[in-house]
Amino acid sequence: MTDMTEQGRTRNPQGTSEVTDPPTLRKAPTRRGGGDPATRGRTTIADGVVEKIAGLAARDVVGVHALGSGLSRTFGAVRDRVPGGSKSVTRGVKAEVGEVQTALDLEIVVDYGVSISDVARAVRENVIAAVERMAGLEVVEVNIAVSDVKLPEEEDEEPEPRIQ
Repeated sequence: MTDMTEQGRTRNPQGTSEVTDPPTLRKAPTRRGGGDPATRGRTTIADGVVEKIAGLAARDVVGVHALGSGLSRTFGAVRDRVPGGSKSVTRGVKAEVGEVQTALDLEIVVDYGVSISDVARAVRENVIAAVERMAGLEVVEVNIAVSDVKLPEEEDEEPEPRIQ
């Protein structure tokens, strides 16, 4: 049996005293803010962010010539020629983003001679993997509309320059 003779000292039954930490200093470590830091706050991801990720992932698939319809590609080509204009990676991509899920619609042009179903499957797989990895969102669907086939002898649809 030990008795407290003064703060931080105890006398054991043999009569010797030991120095111990005072009971008031033996506190359990406290965690400020409560809970895991990863759960403190909210992260929101804009539709445009998911559209960019999906657009770049779709363009990486062999057999995808372009994204978007002929009209949107024509307008995009004009915009690309304007000084200060930038190439739109979101052309042909529409995303609906929720808190934990997203759905995507893509409009693509495929190269002539490739299997459209194989290209669509590869685009779907690549887009889902990229969006889920980078944005952490569950991709519930990727709808793909093939709007055109690029023939080998066709020129890319770009407007002719106004100044020769």
